Formats: sequence, structure tokens, C-alpha cells
Amino acid sequence: MAASLLTIDVKGVKVPVVFEQEKRLPLASLELVFRDSGFLADGIPGQASMSAKLLNEGTKKEGAIAFATALENRAVSLHAGTGRETFVINLEALKSELPFALGKLEELLRDPNLTPEAFKKVQTQTLGEIERKKSDFDYIAAVNLRSILFEGTPLAHPSLGTEESVKRLTLDDLSGYLKGHLHLENVIVVMGGNFSDEEAKKIAAQAVAPLSHGTVKPIAHFDASGAGKRKVEYEETDQAYIYFGAPYRMMADDPKRVYGKVAAFILGSGGFGSRLMEEIRVKRGLAYSAYGRLVANKTHAYFSGYLQTKIESSEEAQKVVADVVEGFLKKGVTAEELEGAKKFFLGSEPLRTETLAQRMQRAFHEYYEGLGLGWSKKELKMIEEMKLEDLNAFIHAHPEIGELSWSVVTKK
Repeated sequence: MAASLLTIDVKGVKVPVVFEQEKRLPLASLELVFRDSGFLADGIPGQASMSAKLLNEGTKKEGAIAFATALENRAVSLHAGTGRETFVINLEALKSELPFALGKLEELLRDPNLTPEAFKKVQTQTLGEIERKKSDFDYIAAVNLRSILFEGTPLAHPSLGTEESVKRLTLDDLSGYLKGHLHLENVIVVMGGNFSDEEAKKIAAQAVAPLSHGTVKPIAHFDASGAGKRKVEYEETDQAYIYFGAPYRMMADDPKRVYGKVAAFILGSGGFGSRLMEEIRVKRGLAYSAYGRLVANKTHAYFSGYLQTKIESSEEAQKVVADVVEGFLKKGVTAEELEGAKKFFLGSEPLRTETLAQRMQRAFHEYYEGLGLGWSKKELKMIEEMKLEDLNAFIHAHPEIGELSWSVVTKK
């Protein structure tokens, strides 16, 4: 069944509810998605990530272990997490256990475990994660690339924060983040299950009832740099980790982004047969895989890709990537490549809507990004009817993705 957009009035606030009906399974899934949050709203790097961890420490009354045990005994999952633009509380349960689950969600929202002991635990865990990341060369290369593309913005910082910033954070910082972002004016409810629209509205209203009012502070839009910078970090590694990126002038609610989706598939996100894989792996054997994608989010858009290769092949691989991107921008794609992309997107559509979670996420992004519920079906129709000359005109109109910057982790 198609998703529907409902609205509930809670304490004078119109709260949107994106509802996906699921009649086949006796499950209930609910997400409280808080806009203008995530790590892009960090006052101090790591603030959002640690705030989510702290919310996962249960209530002040029960503590982490007793709260988690109560959930586990009823097969209820309740978890907080954060992305770049949103902070999400996810609740999943059998339909029969939903009243209990909603009760535990209310307890968590009203009485989170904002204690010095819980804060110290979360801080220690985060510092341990940061320490482990020091030997994750993919992570290092990716963070360094964002620091080049989005210098001077929150995107330039790792979502975990740094050792220095995490040590600076206090319990008041995390408490302030939760209070400043988890409020009625910021929330979108995403629901799925075997409910009528009226039942869904009642459940959503109960879920957000503990929230208070707050002030919306929209996140700015950040443009990627086309300065063509390069950052090389030397580590004890047997491989070169190569990440590259460039600007991409595209807004999340622009219907023309469908052309970018097809173009990116042909250039680098389509696996075997994509231009980058063909040139990097098949013809030259420089890497096991090479990938490139075009990202268009509400707050930022960019082109990025990556590959691993032998230390001695690093310079050659980077030159090949640059040549492939340049040739792609100049010559566009062929009729055969477009036909192959069409077959993939149309043929694999059922795999993208198999589960309730997939359908809920699709519906949420359709709403959140501003293209409206049902956009995915319209997009498939646009792909099916896409003309070669229109796709190539789009590619030629975006020369900025050739303004490549590089982040490389290698060995001296």
C-alpha cells in the first residue's frame, strides 16, 4: 500500500506523520525524526553523536541495564541515533506489545539518564571509538576529504568528534543538545504497521506527547569546494586509500536530480560496467573496485568516490580517475549505457521495497527532501522515458564535478 501523509495537532503544533500501512506482519515500527539536528547542528564536534549514546543509557530511574532488560523481555527495540541532518529515535515491537513500548518511550523522553555516571561511560566509549578509528584508513581518508570539500563548516569535522572536542564536552552540553533539538516543532513521525489512519494518528500523538515546545534553528546549505586541493597522510599501510570529490550544483528537491542518479550509475555507482570500474579494474587491474556517486541532500551536495590500490600504483590510479571523469563530462554516455541503466533501475525496483523499513525510509525521504510522497514511482517513469540527448545535456551542464580534490592515505 502506498504511504500517506497525515497530520496531528499536539499542543497547538501541526506534526506531520508519514504512515506506511503493513497488513502482512503483526509488527509496529515508529520513528521520531528530528529535523535540523544531527551532527551538522553540533556546537562542539561529537555533541550529537554523544547525545544519542546518552539517550541509549536508559532512564535515570532504572539505569541502562534494567531499562534494556525490560525492553528485551518484551522483544522491544528502542534506540537513538544521529545522521548528518537528523536525530532519530527508533521504536520497534510486536503490535501486541506496542502499549508497553510506547510507555517505555515516554519514560525515556521524560526521564533520560542524564547523570554524571552515564555521561562518563558514554565519553569513555566515544574516546575508545576515536582511538580505534586511528587505524581505519578508509575512515581517515573520508574525513580528510570532507575537511577539504567543506572546510570551515560542520561537515569538515568527524561525526564522532575528535579526542580534544570529546574531552571538552560536558553533561550540560549533551543535556542542552537534547533539550534544544528534541521538541515538537522539530519532529516528524514515521510509522509503519497494520493500523488504520486514525489508529496511526492516535499512536503518533501518544509518542510525541512528552515533547515540549522549542525553537527551530534551520541548518544552512553548504557548498562543496572546487579548489582542487590535495591532502596526503602517511601511515603504515600496504595499500593506498584514495578518496576524491568535487562540487555538485543540485538541490534535494530538484526533479532533475533523476538525471544525476542515472549519470552516477553509469560513471561509478553501477558496479561492473561502470566507467570507473571498467578503466580502473577491468582494463588496468589497478584496484579491486572503484566507486563514484552524486549526493544531493538538503544541506549539501557533492560528487565523491574512492578506491584502494597498490602504493606504487597510486599516482596512475588518480590520473585514470581524473581522465575518466573528464571524458565523461566531454562525451557524455552512450545509448547502450543508458539502456543498461534503465534495465537496472526498472528491474531492481522490487528489491528496494521488499521490507517495511525500506518503504518507510523511502516515504520519509520523499517527504523530507520536498519532492512529495510517490516521487519514487514518478522517478522510475522518468528513467524509463529518459532520452539520451537530455541525459547528455544534463551531464554537460555540470562541469563542476570535474573540479576534483583528493585525499590519500599511503605509505612513504
